[in-house]
Amino acid sequence: MLKGALALIRDPQQTDSVYDIEDGMKHSAAMAVATRHMMAQPEIASLAAERYLATTPDIPKLLAYPSDSLGYAYAKYIDTAGFDPGFYRSMAVEDDTSYLLLRLRQIHDLWHVVTGFATSVPGELGLKAFELAQTRRTMAGILIAGGFLKCLLQTPDELDELLDNISRGYRMGLQAKPLLTQKWEENWGKSLSEWRSELGIKLFGGIN
Repeated sequence: MLKGALALIRDPQQTDSVYDIEDGMKHSAAMAVATRHMMAQPEIASLAAERYLATTPDIPKLLAYPSDSLGYAYAKYIDTAGFDPGFYRSMAVEDDTSYLLLRLRQIHDLWHVVTGFATSVPGELGLKAFELAQTRRTMAGILIAGGFLKCLLQTPDELDELLDNISRGYRMGLQAKPLLTQKWEENWGKSLSEWRSELGIKLFGGIN
């Protein structure tokens, strides 16, 4: 965890550092609270009991879906950004906590698409605020705190935009139904607008 924290300070864009910290805190009291919060929701508890994990999405196949579908929107997002849909660090599923963390890693980019938050720093932290509201995930709070401190010290002129995204994300997360309950990969053909309507995702203007 210390190695990850030091590396993250040197380079906030270093994804492995985030995983190092989270892996180190997997058995912390804070993560136990987050797990209890998520497992208190029957649909999440059911998903965890099933240990539901999807295979890596086939991006070329999804690009052939209707242009208004979640599958197409997700594939276009991944393809345009040049991302690897299987980029996340895997972990052995030993208990509910490790399952929930792995599933959250697996669907991170899907949440970007559904919530409308971009991959800019303000966008990432907006999504982390959304995630914090819905899951109490420890790493989400750490990244928000780190991003705020970095902005305050290095780019204070961007503080308003950053705080606006964090505020919007948290409010969106409180208002929306739990995104973690969904088996997105079994409903790629459903339209993105339908997903948002069913889940209570209300986009705010100017999300970055």
